[in-house]
Amino acid sequence: MSWLPCFMLPTECQEGLYVMWIGRVRGGALLVTAVALGLAVGCSNAGGSANAARPEKPVLNVAVVPAVDSAGFFVALDRGLFKAQGLTVNFIPVSSSETAIAAQVSGAYDITGGNYVSYIQAQQKHEADLDIFAEGSVMEPGTQGIYTLPDSPVTTLADLRGQTVAINAPNNILFLLTASVLAEHGVSPESVHFASIPFPEMPDELKSAAVSAAVMPEPFASAAEEAQGGVPLADLDQGATMSFPIEGYVVTKKWAAQHPRALAAFYRALEQGQRIADVSRAAVEQAMVNMPAPFGVSAETAAVMALDSYPVGTGPAGTVDKVRLQRVVDVMRQFLGFGKFDIGSMLMGSASSAHG
Repeated sequence: MSWLPCFMLPTECQEGLYVMWIGRVRGGALLVTAVALGLAVGCSNAGGSANAARPEKPVLNVAVVPAVDSAGFFVALDRGLFKAQGLTVNFIPVSSSETAIAAQVSGAYDITGGNYVSYIQAQQKHEADLDIFAEGSVMEPGTQGIYTLPDSPVTTLADLRGQTVAINAPNNILFLLTASVLAEHGVSPESVHFASIPFPEMPDELKSAAVSAAVMPEPFASAAEEAQGGVPLADLDQGATMSFPIEGYVVTKKWAAQHPRALAAFYRALEQGQRIADVSRAAVEQAMVNMPAPFGVSAETAAVMALDSYPVGTGPAGTVDKVRLQRVVDVMRQFLGFGKFDIGSMLMGSASSAHG
């Protein structure tokens, strides 16, 4: 049994109410209940002790991939929403959630945001004990794609057989999306060689012909189109992976238990950023331009880059759509040979277990 912050209650109640997540019971269901921890800090006395409301750790190291998948985070950072919750957030850029997991487990990072595939792999291998506490992004047209250059001999997906394709990390979300699209067009993913290359280096690798194509998300894709004349070969938002969940925000279960107020404060600011990002393109453009150097994009790139959708929590039982994330596990089974896995084991406050 563990105690989890009841993030979705009204702000004046959040310090007095917590979610009690009771472990698996007969039939696989999880009971989720709001429990008052003390009359002195209940909703009727929201102005209680300032110490009770103060985050246990006001300075957080947050590792996030600097892509539009993380737009909600960057909007919150740009607009001072974390500061308004009493937090100082140190943004640490990472190329993939895969590269951040070990550092998060060691305590170097408090919170990370990245692709679900790497997190699920780490959980399944018992390399980490993680909670996905918020969704980050769901793919929309043009946000993830395969790119070449104008003079490339590769003009169709079939031309990728026997070629080298740049990807930011092995067997991650972009590999999964690419493998799905290749298979749907009759190209075996095994016929393509994937090379791990950081996003910022991909345009130069294309130009030098070290790779024949590169799998890039926004804003890296639009930046490559702007600087190198990159040409889209295929949009990954199609077929079995259309509107696919891409990114989530994660803590270790140990960290969550030790810092419930800090996590609640971060979550409130993040959800504000998610809501803004989902309805205001101007806010996302500004945030991506204002990303800490050297990651800020040009105003021209910001104006043309495609955007994801940015989900927000919908109820007190948790903030993550488990049915949506089950799609990730299902596609991992198809293209990574992934075994049976309970996605509910990673979802903070999930109302029911995954169907595995």
